[in-house]
Amino acid sequence: MTDEEIAAALAELPGWTREGDEITRTYEIRYHAAVAAIVTIADRSRRIQHHADLDLRIDSLRAAITTHDAGHVLTLADFDLAQRIDAIVAAHQALPLD
Repeated sequence: MTDEEIAAALAELPGWTREGDEITRTYEIRYHAAVAAIVTIADRSRRIQHHADLDLRIDSLRAAITTHDAGHVLTLADFDLAQRIDAIVAAHQALPLD
């Protein structure tokens, strides 16, 4: 992807930023909700054969995406995965009833 294509794709993904040859986003999310989100992200990633690097902290989850198979450059698959991760994290941010 060209720099212009990457900028246009990022404009469609609020919260995501470019860091070199990766796109990244940090979500503020409770620890146990993030753990559940990671399990779902891993399952979806396996199905589409594209994976993010995930960094779990006590109150946040950071996702970093690049296409390793293409030589660590950004491709359309990265932006597709970012959209999927956004939806998964949103679904897991609901507060438990306890």
